[in-house]
Amino acid sequence: MDEIRPTDIDQKWQKKWRETNLHNADFLGTDKPKYYNLVMFPYPSAAKLHIGHWYNYGGSDLWGRYMRMKGFNVFEPMGFDSFGLPAENYAVKTGVHPMDSTYENIKIMCEQLSAVGTMYDWDKKVVTSDPEYYKWTQWIFLKFFEAGLANRRMAPVNWCPKCQTCLANEQVKEGKCDRCSSEVVKKDMEQWFFNIKKYAERLLNFEGLDWPEKTKMMQKDWIGKSEGVNFKHKIKDLDIEFEVFDSIPQTFMAQTFVIIAPDHPLVKRLVEGTEHEKPVMDFVKKIEKKRLNKKFDIDADMEGVFTGRYSENYMGTGKDLPIWVASFALMDYGTGIVGCSAHDERDFAFAKMYNLPLHPVLFPEDKSHAEKVKNLEVFYREPDGILHEPKEFEGMKWHEARKPIIDHIEKKKFGTRTINYKLHDWLLSRQRYWGAPIPVVYCEKCKADGSAPGGIVAIPEKDLPVLLPRNVDFIPRGKSPLHYCDEFMKTTCPKCGGPAERESDTMDTFVDSSWYFLRYLSPKNEENAFDKKIIKKWMPVDMYIGGAEHACMHLIYARFFTMVLHDLGYIDFDEPFKRLVHQGTITKDSAKMSKSKGNVVSPDSFIEKYGSDVFRMYLMFIGPFVAGGDWSDKGITGVARFERKFKDIIFGDDEVKNKEEMLRVIHKTIKRVTESMEAFQFNTAIAAMMEFTNEIGACGIDAESKKTMVRLIAPFAPHTAEELWEKLDQKYSVFDVNVSGGWPKFDEKYLVTSVLELPVQINGKLRAVITVPVDDAKEKILECAKNESNVKKYFEGAQIVKEIYVPGKLVGFVVK
Repeated sequence: MDEIRPTDIDQKWQKKWRETNLHNADFLGTDKPKYYNLVMFPYPSAAKLHIGHWYNYGGSDLWGRYMRMKGFNVFEPMGFDSFGLPAENYAVKTGVHPMDSTYENIKIMCEQLSAVGTMYDWDKKVVTSDPEYYKWTQWIFLKFFEAGLANRRMAPVNWCPKCQTCLANEQVKEGKCDRCSSEVVKKDMEQWFFNIKKYAERLLNFEGLDWPEKTKMMQKDWIGKSEGVNFKHKIKDLDIEFEVFDSIPQTFMAQTFVIIAPDHPLVKRLVEGTEHEKPVMDFVKKIEKKRLNKKFDIDADMEGVFTGRYSENYMGTGKDLPIWVASFALMDYGTGIVGCSAHDERDFAFAKMYNLPLHPVLFPEDKSHAEKVKNLEVFYREPDGILHEPKEFEGMKWHEARKPIIDHIEKKKFGTRTINYKLHDWLLSRQRYWGAPIPVVYCEKCKADGSAPGGIVAIPEKDLPVLLPRNVDFIPRGKSPLHYCDEFMKTTCPKCGGPAERESDTMDTFVDSSWYFLRYLSPKNEENAFDKKIIKKWMPVDMYIGGAEHACMHLIYARFFTMVLHDLGYIDFDEPFKRLVHQGTITKDSAKMSKSKGNVVSPDSFIEKYGSDVFRMYLMFIGPFVAGGDWSDKGITGVARFERKFKDIIFGDDEVKNKEEMLRVIHKTIKRVTESMEAFQFNTAIAAMMEFTNEIGACGIDAESKKTMVRLIAPFAPHTAEELWEKLDQKYSVFDVNVSGGWPKFDEKYLVTSVLELPVQINGKLRAVITVPVDDAKEKILECAKNESNVKKYFEGAQIVKEIYVPGKLVGFVVK
């Protein structure tokens, strides 16, 4: 075996797995419990997978193999998120058509994924740019459209001038396009939206989901629920009424000024034709630019400008409240207009900055503190604060007054209770070529006779898919490249038979990835998007592994799609992923890998040298899976030595010198590896097996225990395990639980030991390790330690001033 190259062993077993369909799940013909093990599929936007992909897929595959050995019927598919900006930008950069470059990249990636020995069921592969796939993406769009959850409207959008397309809010990072890092600008355009905001409340419910708490909090913050009151206001000297949102209505009598978001459409009407028009509109442009072109610090960059207008006779008090435009007011929060008081910390600071009036109505019980609040020396808002106004609630505590005050506000018709969400509707249309065409046409005749609002006519299901044409100049020019393709654009209205034009925008790639986990289960089904019988048994996904960066995009969108499909009656569950795990990041020399830093690790060369098992194990060994670790070219040699040592033990003689100790080592290792696996601590599982190789030599190992250890290492080193299993004259395959017995179980009775290994420290430094009977008395253990040769020499010419024994843990001496 020494003469055989590691890659030869890899290829031998990969061929065998393919020939025997070992990794193909039985969807309906077995009583084994199902386990849907899914990893986020990649963009084929570059020629090869990088080490970050390997880390992600290696951990997922390890887990899938472990679950299979535990007796589960594991389904582990793979596909490619092949539509969208990454693939198209790559095609624009190289000059190769996306239909060619994308599929060439997919071919290379499939070869790479096969070479590393993953247990993917390749018969179930999906590629989102295949017409057989996007036919059903278009079908889902039509179902949303029929349900009133997809519509077209004019809206200010984030526009990337380089990508020449609009971006969802989630795709803008610190004012820049998350694909090309160009500065994003605002632009009014007619766009298609999914009405995800209707599902905001449902999306806040994570009951029953085993997800990281941080991810759930990220989604909750992104959805941004806030409850409060919309107050009615009227602008003095203008026949304009507006509503102001207040999330803390208990202190509504403290409001002394109003702020409005710079991008609110009312701003222009407030100042038009007045002396304030120029300074206000200049301020609006400045804030818009600051928000888009850099990370905008809402507190550090706080500023505002007076509009010259007032809200008249606030709440019948006779007070007129000045209206300001402020940098920290957000159009997408509440109504975009906010009433301000002394009891909001930001309002308080803003008022101090511009010398605006403040009127506290909430005070602490402490009189000296209350005096400071009254004199505007300090900001104050605490749940146990005492209200002084309105008089009906004088003396009530702030937190107790919320409901009765809202009732009072509604009774007086000052305002209405409301719930607001920061979540925007999902902008799904893109002015790019490489995406699923939106399956509608525009018909002037149907628009004119009122049979199709806006002239929008859906393509009948029988005519799907609307195919993406090949002969198109896909270089971006502001409108979708499809707009300039007459062959595609000119068509017949399916409703009236008259001339019509197709929609030229394509769908955001996140539409494709919001349902792919359903298609995996019946990728060749020509009659339906998914097979209801299979879906009923196999969904939701049991384990989903992927990056935390998708928390507020893909993971929200996939949940939204699942909820809608449930509500429309197509599926009987409303959450797609039971358990979610985020992998960590692999670095090199403690820095994130990048071509510019010259620290990118090429997986191929290491696989060629060491084989895929050593490569996989080293990736899993360098740190906890959810944290990641730092790659070291030298570090992988340690794992290679461990693999060699492990194989030598299995190939060695079946000789047992101490059966009791052998059983203790074996069962201790099984216990540690199993517990580490369940905790997703793959690195400590490998460390436990390394410790096994160091300990087993002293006691020897029998044939049965060798088989046990091969089963234990199988998820980590599948090719090596199969080879060793065969050499032990066992029937194929180690991953067939009916043959191998599956995952080993430990027996606690073998973990009880009759001896203890105790470290001996002198002045805090380890000097020896002694082995003593477990029931020895303290005095006997101390005496044994003193007589140990490497300890005794430290006593020469010294005085023992303190003897320490921590039962079962350590022995220590302090000398001087």
